[in-house]
Amino acid sequence: MNRLIKAAIVALAVGTTAAPALAEAQDRRDRREFREDRRDFRQDRREFRQDRRENRRDFRRGEIDRREFRQERREDRRDFNRDRRDFREDRREFRREQRWDRNNRDWWRGRSDFRDYRGYRNGYWYAPSYGYYRVEPRYYNHRWSRGQYLPSAYRSYYVRDPYVYGLRPAPRGYRYVHAGNDIVLIAIASGLIASVLSGAY
Repeated sequence: MNRLIKAAIVALAVGTTAAPALAEAQDRRDRREFREDRRDFRQDRREFRQDRRENRRDFRRGEIDRREFRQERREDRRDFNRDRRDFREDRREFRREQRWDRNNRDWWRGRSDFRDYRGYRNGYWYAPSYGYYRVEPRYYNHRWSRGQYLPSAYRSYYVRDPYVYGLRPAPRGYRYVHAGNDIVLIAIASGLIASVLSGAY
C-alpha cells in the first residue's frame, strides 16, 4: 500500500513540475507556426504582386486580350483576399492566446516585450518593451489609486498595446502607463491617475 501511495505522490510531483514546461514548449511551437504562416503569407503577397505586374505587361504587349486579363486578375485577387482573410484570422487567434490572464501568473512567458524580464528586482520597476529602471525607495511597494499623481519621472513608460491587457483605447488626453506591477491611466498633462489595473504581471 505504501508503495502505491509513494508512486502516486511521485507521479503527482512530476506532473506539476512538467506542466509549465510543456505549456511553455507548446507556446514556443505556436509562435513558430505563426511566424511560418506570416512568412508564407508575405511570400504569397509578393507572388500575387509579381503575377499582377506580369499580366499587366503581357496585356500592354497585346499577348493576352482584355477579357482574359480581367478574368485572371479577378481570380488572382480572389485567391489573395482569401489567403489574407485566413492569415488575419490566424493572427487574431494568436493574439487572443497571448493576452493577459489574471488567473495565469505565467501568461507573459514567450512574449517578445518580456524577453528580458527576470522577475522582481529590489529598487527597480519593470516595464514591458522598456526593461528595468530604478525608482525611489518610497515607491517600491506603493499602491496606486485613482486621484493620485504619478511622478513625472515615471510617466514615459507607455503601454504599447492596451489590447493585450483587455483595456479599451485611452481617451483623448490620457495614456496608459506601466507603474511597477500596475497599469495606470493618467492625464498626459498632469499625471493625474484616472484608473488602475493592479497586478498586471
